[in-house]
Amino acid sequence: MRYLTATAASYAGVDLHASNLHLCVLDQAGTVKLSRKLKAQPEPFLEALTPFRPDVLIGCECVHVWYWLADTCRDQGLRFELGHAWGMKAIHQSKTKSDAHDAEGIARLLRGGNFPLAYAYPRERRGLRDLLRTRLSLVRQRAELYGHIHTVRRQRNL
Repeated sequence: MRYLTATAASYAGVDLHASNLHLCVLDQAGTVKLSRKLKAQPEPFLEALTPFRPDVLIGCECVHVWYWLADTCRDQGLRFELGHAWGMKAIHQSKTKSDAHDAEGIARLLRGGNFPLAYAYPRERRGLRDLLRTRLSLVRQRAELYGHIHTVRRQRNL
């Protein structure tokens, strides 16, 4: 597992969902400077980050809706890192589960150098990624069907 070692003046953790997100920004000392629930759209996100630009490092857990956030950050020249979901789960085990707490945990992982990195596919390669994921599920379905057919054949002594 690779971990992020970059430093910044501010660290922004984003707990992202399909319709909303929670943004938590920490300074270098680890003090929470902003903790806010926003609509999952570029405009409110960029507006909330305005006081912390240009030296802000943004991190998000790898969930199915991360594409627009990565594109927005790259278009605006902001540093964006995608976190490996399994790696974060192993590191960030807490009893309290809330969007605000998760966003702060992501920001603290960024700040502390314990942020497990995932590969954030560029725009032009995302179609390939989605095709490979679809292929993987089809291969698994095929194997399951073959197994079922062979089991039925064996039960009938064929």
